[in-house]
Amino acid sequence: MIRCEDIASHPDFRPLAGVRGIAIDLRYAGENNFAGKVLYRGLDCAWIRREAAAGLEAAVDWLGAQRPGHRLLVLDALRPHRVQQQIWDDIRGTPGEAYFADPARGWIHSFGMAVDVTLQDEHGAEVDMGSAYVEMSEASHPALHAALLAAGRLTAAQVAERETLRLALEAGGFLEVS
Repeated sequence: MIRCEDIASHPDFRPLAGVRGIAIDLRYAGENNFAGKVLYRGLDCAWIRREAAAGLEAAVDWLGAQRPGHRLLVLDALRPHRVQQQIWDDIRGTPGEAYFADPARGWIHSFGMAVDVTLQDEHGAEVDMGSAYVEMSEASHPALHAALLAAGRLTAAQVAERETLRLALEAGGFLEVS
């Protein structure tokens, strides 16, 4: 595994800032995340593997054709293994455990092949998806959209925005995991 401190000189990685058409707000680099604390302190995690960067650019192209003015907002990309371990240590044995991978198994974030994203509207505001970033509740499960809509926990507009995001990422070759 490549240490994140060595990513900048590795030919298989691109800086997120060089990915065309995205906005970036790495939530673990600040306190606006489930833990309420900086998890990337002193680490430059604004990197992604070249293949995933190309996928993001394809998703940007799809989104631009379907929803002019909207952008992808990247909330997380490369997550160092040691940070994944720290998260796991904090949530192990809690209901939150179902939302993160055991670092002993590995996870594609640690290899720079996964992204957490949402949508921004034409004014740069985050689109209302009906749940917060890393909200550890039923509201974050795509498989439950119909039931959450029927129960009034999601609106038709929120489900439509989630579907737009899913289709954009699918156009970029990304698979939905959670």
